[in-house]
Amino acid sequence: MREFDIHAELAKLPSCPGVYIMHDVRDRILYVGKAKILKRRVSQYFREGSKLSPKIRRMVSQVNWFEYIVVASELESLVLENNLIKENRPPYNTLLKDDKTYPFIKVTVDEPFPRVFLTRVREKDKGRYFGPFTNGVSVNDTIELLRKIYHIRTCNRALPSTDPTLRPCLYHQIGQCDAPCVGMVTEEAYAEMVAKVLKFLGGDYTDGIAYLTKRMEEASAELEFERAAEFRDLIGRVKALSQVQHASDTHLDERDIIALAREDDHCVVQVFFERNGRIIGREHFHMQETDERSDAEIMSAFLRQYYEGTPYIPREVMPEVMPEEAELLEQWLSVKREQPVHFRVPKIGDKERLVRLAKDNARMVIAKDLEKITREEARTLGAMRDLAAMLGLEELHRVESYDISNISGFHSVGSMVVFKDGRARKSDYRKFRIRSVDGPDDYASMREVLTRRFTHGLREQENEAAGGAFSVFPDIILMDGGKGQIEIAEEVLAELDISIPVCGMVKDDRHRTRGLYFRGTEIALSGASHGESGASNEVAALVTRIQDETHRFAIEYHRNLRSKEQTKSVLDEIPGIGPARRRALMTYYKSMAELREATEEQIAGVPGMNKAAAASVYAFLHGK
Repeated sequence: MREFDIHAELAKLPSCPGVYIMHDVRDRILYVGKAKILKRRVSQYFREGSKLSPKIRRMVSQVNWFEYIVVASELESLVLENNLIKENRPPYNTLLKDDKTYPFIKVTVDEPFPRVFLTRVREKDKGRYFGPFTNGVSVNDTIELLRKIYHIRTCNRALPSTDPTLRPCLYHQIGQCDAPCVGMVTEEAYAEMVAKVLKFLGGDYTDGIAYLTKRMEEASAELEFERAAEFRDLIGRVKALSQVQHASDTHLDERDIIALAREDDHCVVQVFFERNGRIIGREHFHMQETDERSDAEIMSAFLRQYYEGTPYIPREVMPEVMPEEAELLEQWLSVKREQPVHFRVPKIGDKERLVRLAKDNARMVIAKDLEKITREEARTLGAMRDLAAMLGLEELHRVESYDISNISGFHSVGSMVVFKDGRARKSDYRKFRIRSVDGPDDYASMREVLTRRFTHGLREQENEAAGGAFSVFPDIILMDGGKGQIEIAEEVLAELDISIPVCGMVKDDRHRTRGLYFRGTEIALSGASHGESGASNEVAALVTRIQDETHRFAIEYHRNLRSKEQTKSVLDEIPGIGPARRRALMTYYKSMAELREATEEQIAGVPGMNKAAAASVYAFLHGK
């Protein structure tokens, strides 16, 4: 356990701007905050008589140690705080649940033969960006339309090229690219088409419609009615683009209108995108940990997290309520945009009605989604709370579950499955191929898996490599097995001086999860009593999901290894086929069945093979 004297460390805090990070006894990050004066802000949490909300007091009671990072200015502390919150998603910070990014259309005007493509990152380069779009499908549809009308290339080749082996691609063959890669169009002629693309994306469709109309009439005059119909359909698609966004360097009106609605501990923020005097799109976002926050605090948290993740920032932001630290946020957004950004809370007129409209939409989202949100929280966060209560634990957030899979000792493998706040966290799943155990010894295999997992975790923590799947320890370990597996886990943890409760998931004779074995007692899930809410059913469903997922992940890994080994062993037995030719065959043919169906001549055509080797493979596979 980390030796940390909180009051002694408080005395060492500097009186300068920075970011502070609160950790619990397991080094989990509980909260990230920024301060203009670190010493004053952090000391408030631990001072007798400080007026803290119940939730913050609960957080402070879990703080085992804190760290801080000194920065040069308050603006730098805001940027660093945003990054740390986004990376670690601490449970006591007000968080934006939705991790949405918005696509742009980029035109690489700094290239000799510019390309047009979708991007979600707005870089500081010479390219022209159009957007943001609220719908990725509409972006791809627009790019496809531009390709059909103006024959703009889609490849990533560096042009012009002197490579004599280049050949026109499929898009040239179907009439959607003029093949600048092989010099079929001059740079000047291509530039004219790019200029028309820029006008099109800027909202001027005149040239596009005129061009398509001319092509339609020509096709009709030549009695090519199918081609004429294609051009007619393209004209209809162009006319349907009534909400195309304008280039990001426009000086016309552009603003985001933002309002929020709250119901109990649920909060929805609605954003309207206004460009060139028109509402071109809208999005809503759910916020977490808002019940003890003011509207101004929530608005501030939303603006920081939202504009940190979106590549486009408008000239004006119209929030329903002025956010906390508005001047600092304006400064931060202006730096990101590289042009002034202003907040304005309208009181009367059309803009005020737009804010009201955004708020009404947020209310409708809450009304529509509240039941679904409540149901989802019951099966995830609610089930975790009830599980903690059933086991007599203070709280549970991260659960790790382990299983061993083998068939008669063949390739024993272990699986580590992670659930965070009731949801599968697949990015933290890990696979273990058993190294030290021969034969079907599940206990020894589990000992190896747990020893490797937690030894690795301790090593990462010592190296301060926090954030990985191994450096973060679970609040509880669920074993897909009985008392023997639990004892193995407890022995490994004791040897490594780690204190984590271990619980077994018990199945009945019909292979259904019937209960939990914890601290010498079996707890029947079906008989758990948690009031009229039906919480016990949610706990049973959660435990079943974890157990089934653990089993599935182990079986899937074992099946993949077994399949690869079988393929490898068959090819290994063929005379005259070494590692290089074996790799060539496995690369060329997707399965052994496909290889068996190949003729001797086809096998000889595989790179690296010859007639003699092909004859050996064919004879072996067909028993000759």
